[in-house]
Amino acid sequence: MTRKLLIRDVTLRDGQQSLFATRMTQAQVDRVLPLFKEANFYAMEVWGGAVPDSIMRYLNENPWERLEKIKAVIGDSSKLTALSRGRNLFGYNPYPEEVIEGFNRFAIQSGIGIMRIFDALNDVDNVKSSIKYVKQNGGLADATICYTVDPHFSAKDRIKALLHAKLLPNNIFTDEYFVNKAVEMEALGADMITVKDMAGLIPPVRSGRIIEMLKQSLKIPVDFHTHCTPGYGLASALMAIIHGVDILDTSIMNFAGGPAAPAFELIHIFCKKLNIETGVNIEAVVQINQHLKDIRVELADMDSYKMFPREFDITKDRLPKDIDELFELAIAYAKSGKEEELLSSCQKIERYFKFPEPDENVKFAEVPGGMYTNMLAQLKALKLEKLLPRTLEIIPTVRLAAGCPPLVTPTSQIVGVQAVNCVIDENKGQPFYTSKSIQFVNLVKGTYGHTPIPVDSEFRYKISGVREETPYDTGKYKKQDNPTFPEYGDVKLAQNEKEELLLELFPAVAGEYLKNKVINNYLAEIHQIEEEKRQKYLKEKEAYDSLSQEEKEKRLMEGLTKF
Repeated sequence: MTRKLLIRDVTLRDGQQSLFATRMTQAQVDRVLPLFKEANFYAMEVWGGAVPDSIMRYLNENPWERLEKIKAVIGDSSKLTALSRGRNLFGYNPYPEEVIEGFNRFAIQSGIGIMRIFDALNDVDNVKSSIKYVKQNGGLADATICYTVDPHFSAKDRIKALLHAKLLPNNIFTDEYFVNKAVEMEALGADMITVKDMAGLIPPVRSGRIIEMLKQSLKIPVDFHTHCTPGYGLASALMAIIHGVDILDTSIMNFAGGPAAPAFELIHIFCKKLNIETGVNIEAVVQINQHLKDIRVELADMDSYKMFPREFDITKDRLPKDIDELFELAIAYAKSGKEEELLSSCQKIERYFKFPEPDENVKFAEVPGGMYTNMLAQLKALKLEKLLPRTLEIIPTVRLAAGCPPLVTPTSQIVGVQAVNCVIDENKGQPFYTSKSIQFVNLVKGTYGHTPIPVDSEFRYKISGVREETPYDTGKYKKQDNPTFPEYGDVKLAQNEKEELLLELFPAVAGEYLKNKVINNYLAEIHQIEEEKRQKYLKEKEAYDSLSQEEKEKRLMEGLTKF
């Protein structure tokens, strides 16, 4: 019996977010939707993540309309999926239940079939509410475990800690750690589990091992999501397939590779050789990829690589013999667990298809690419980029002090910013943590949830002024103001529950977007009134002009005309 692998296409969310700063316009999305409907992907990730913020901020577009327009074309041919951060949804602080419920209810009503729910601390308590409300509203809850690695301390750091009678921890993020989190979320009612490797740091052998353990421990489907930044992505995806993953996240070739997900086209070639069916209409994929190339040209200002993959039509083009053999070798190495050889084969395949080379800085530092570039940008702005090596060196120390949070959005940025602050403090001759971001204070305090290991009470007191973990009190949550504008027709800033949710989730960005909408609607109404007056005047004048001269004079004498 032929095995089936389900494919979740992430082109329209993760793909464009990873490569083009989420700048696809509705018009660009609309161009490819009819072909996506024909493509028959199991699911399409199209919403959540940075999409709602970005399209309001930069494109002046309505996030709910973006989702509804996609659903109107795709219908039931693929399940639409979105990404959210559990209780935090899109921000930092946890939201009260009514906001979480409203967001999930309207997301599903607007077209979402699967809500992928993750928490940056892998705190299962933070995903409970979203799982409940997604299921209550008829959606599928995709509970996510965020892959991360232990802090990497040098031998010098470990010896220094021993001299102070301290042991630096290791074996925090074991295979069992991830499996146990998945089992907990299955017990909460999750319909599927995703291993989400947002930084692309999971090496192939470990990818296969975790997937196999999850398949043995769970009754629900397992999805694997990774990126190609440090060069593991394609090889780790292949290992996940070999070890029985049910669903795999891929992106179509022109929106794949580098910081993005592995290319569907390469996965398709592997699946053909493994006698695995995906059910995807590859003729439609080829056409989508052609359109994506044009769209990528249009997005050139946002393109971080400007490096287009080799043109390759998977419906008819043949691979050169040596490249075809690399696919065969990669499968053989994956099955035998030969990691270095597997990586070498997959990276040669990617090189042939002209994908970006592995980012050695990210691979060596074991931090997400976005975290690395943000730290570098922060230091460059202060003309202190020479401090980057020292910043990378102290990340494990800062991370460990904060309870060893996974390096995923947003905790990766919190730790990265604080590491930069500490190095700048040191450069000024001041102690670490002289400068602290409010997000780091809240992370240490416990505002965002339970960290993987406890924060030292004295350190917590030093940073936040409290010794006990102090969760965010949603009872103190203050709803965003929704003012009325007398000058624009006495209308409210947010005029329905969907707009109120945008205001709650993205206060500054949605506030500006919604105010512009109020002004534009008011001006449009004024324009319409003026246009109606003009049309009425033209009709009256036309009627007057058709009168005889005698009738015109009569009307003039009686004062019945304004012409």
